[in-house]
This record gives sequence, structure tokens and C-alpha cells, in this order.
Amino acid sequence: MGATFKGKNPIKSIRAAQLKGADKAAEFLLGESRAIVPIEEATLERSGAASTEQNAKGTTLAVSYDTPYAVVQHESLDFKHDGGRKAKYLEGPFNSKNDKALQVIADTVKGVIN
Repeated sequence: MGATFKGKNPIKSIRAAQLKGADKAAEFLLGESRAIVPIEEATLERSGAASTEQNAKGTTLAVSYDTPYAVVQHESLDFKHDGGRKAKYLEGPFNSKNDKALQVIADTVKGVIN
């Protein structure tokens, strides 16, 4: 029993699906992070971004926040936050939702293989 590929070039199709899956996984992790990021005026939450990069070494995905205080909010465990909001808003979802993010990538790649 062999696999068939959608498209003419299997390697190119799989690499494109990996990148698309990484995009989806990064967006998923961003959403999980936004649900718990500390919020007062929502500036920190709005600064969140998901990105992916593919090069000869592989595919890298990133979730980041771009405010002067993003790192302080992430690392300060003694700050008081509104209900459901907390420090480690990147680390927490990455650790607890990593399997789901990897599954998003795998499902996207499986979509180009019959």
C-alpha cells in the first residue's frame, strides 16, 4: 500500500504543507496565549503576533508580543492579574498545548497525502 500525493512535486507539496501547518500552529498558540495574557487596556494583547520562517534548516514558528513591558509581564510571577490572566502567557500555552500545535502541523501535511 503506497501513498499518493496531491500535486506534481511531492517534496514541494509536503514542504508547502509544513509551512502552512506551522502558520496554523503559530496562530493556534497565539490564540491560546491571548486568552491568558495580562490585560488592562489590551495593548499587550493587541501586540501579539504569530510568524513562521522556512529555510534550509527547517521551519520555525514564533509567537511574540511587542511592548516595552512584555517580558516583565511574562516573567513576573508576583504581579496581580485579572481572573484567568497570568504571567508565563507564552510559556504556559507552549508547554500545555504543544501536542495540539504539532497535531495541527501533522494534519495539514496529511492533507497533501492520500
